[in-house]
Amino acid sequence: MGIFEYNQDELLGTVESVDTSTAIIKVENDDKLRGLQVNHLVTIQSSKVGQHLIGLVSKIIRKSGFTDSAEDLTPDLSFNVVKVVLIGTHLDKEGLKENVFRRSLATVPTINAECYLINGERLKQFMQAVSSVPEGQDQICLQIGNYSIDEDATAWINGNKLFQRHAVIVGSTGSGKSWCVAKILEQVAELKSADALLFDIHGEYSTLEGDNFTHLKVAGPNDTISEGILFLPYWLLTYEEMLSLMLDRSDNNAPNQAMMFSNQVIKHKKDFLHGMGLEEMEANITLDSPIPYSLDKMIDCLTALDQEMVPGARAGTEKKGPYNGQFTRFIQRLETKRKDKRLNFMFSREESLLKYDYMDELCCKLMLPAQNGKKGVKIIDFSEVPSDILPLIVSLIARVVFSVQQWSQVGERHPIAIFCDEAHLYIPAHTEKSIDDASLVTFERISKEGRKYGVGLVVISQRPSEVNRTVLSQSNNFIAMRLTNADDQAVVKRLLPDSLGDYAEMLPILDIGEALIVGDASLLPSRIRIAPPKLKPRSATIDFWDEWAKETSAVNIRNAIEALRKQSK
Repeated sequence: MGIFEYNQDELLGTVESVDTSTAIIKVENDDKLRGLQVNHLVTIQSSKVGQHLIGLVSKIIRKSGFTDSAEDLTPDLSFNVVKVVLIGTHLDKEGLKENVFRRSLATVPTINAECYLINGERLKQFMQAVSSVPEGQDQICLQIGNYSIDEDATAWINGNKLFQRHAVIVGSTGSGKSWCVAKILEQVAELKSADALLFDIHGEYSTLEGDNFTHLKVAGPNDTISEGILFLPYWLLTYEEMLSLMLDRSDNNAPNQAMMFSNQVIKHKKDFLHGMGLEEMEANITLDSPIPYSLDKMIDCLTALDQEMVPGARAGTEKKGPYNGQFTRFIQRLETKRKDKRLNFMFSREESLLKYDYMDELCCKLMLPAQNGKKGVKIIDFSEVPSDILPLIVSLIARVVFSVQQWSQVGERHPIAIFCDEAHLYIPAHTEKSIDDASLVTFERISKEGRKYGVGLVVISQRPSEVNRTVLSQSNNFIAMRLTNADDQAVVKRLLPDSLGDYAEMLPILDIGEALIVGDASLLPSRIRIAPPKLKPRSATIDFWDEWAKETSAVNIRNAIEALRKQSK
């Protein structure tokens, strides 16, 4: 006997009208509306024996005098109305398994089909079907918490679909977003061949320690080459990225500077290959090929052109060369960047950074899975990277990872996920500088093509309205925690399926640690209470009143000023 065998006195109402994803239920008995709430689950009679359509209550109107139209509800009749969003099908039996829920709609309701509320013991049995691990999928289940509608039912999401089809995790400050990320990461880290990168912009996840986590830091002003320090030398930049960093496009000589810079880069890359005895590679390299070259030698060549004098028309006289004076400002900007201690990670003079094999070493740190002593989850601390070039540096790492994945043989390609914390800082909705444009190109490409090459993207932000729309629209999984800003709420509503638009109305009233989870990875679009992670990230929230109430404090202004001067914590 199926769990949805009802008595006639339990009838909520009957289907009055229906389209492909919603149904309007006519409720004649006022008492039936008592206790019914938005987001309650209902079952609607299916035309197939042993099947029941499952719906989510999205609107309740008592004695409305309304019925549905192409847009919404318009005055016409005089009875109680319940609007239901259809979300899946329950099967009494499928093969040898009983009590099975599927996210597909094999049929749609017929007019006058009976509708019943799922509550009490039936709700518990149904949630068992939802929260139980599907047969053969125990290895891909990621447990994130419990359903708010039934706290005994575990909410799981499909790990394959979560990363294959990208994910968005959003929530206002203090909503529990970091806990949610940590909860996912600690389960990823337990997998034997895990491979994930977390871009930690503020050092918030430094508390995630253990055998499965590796902590890396982009080199600060005083850092030298060591195991946990990342150096990202200038020769890893593409031509466009280098120009966005060095070139002042308002300069009248900018076209000549860009042209000569490109000539010099390709020349010195070829010179490097000659020095390594790799002349056969010359014909294959481009401006963007990650081949080391000497910046000192290139500046010397540009300086010579900038100061060049050529024979004049009269014997014994000289005149300015064709490029004399045109590179002065460009060279000054290049020298200024190179001497900036904050950019030590890019312009360090360490000889080992100009080795042909340096990129191999860098990518092994970033991309090797959790095998042979390597740790699966790599947390990269960007807290000492200057904010004005943060987008360029974050996207540089993402581009290197994507490029290596793209050029790997299919049988040798291991999937990797990139968690982008504080994504609005480097994947912005609106760009004002060429550095931001260069960053966007990388993340837009990963969002569109990453699935083909085994690169999953998880976009994490407290301001989804400030994150690039293309990247968000390519994500098919949404974990939305409390959002109080109207613009941010509007963005999430637009991203959700049309039939679940009303579902997002709960965003401003979610409790701390609660989330709406919708997407391919979630069996049931639902409100879920996220379980606390074992390793909690460092909270950015300071309890003002409690701190002010203490008799003593550990303030050290002098140390902070010295750290500011040294640009290093």
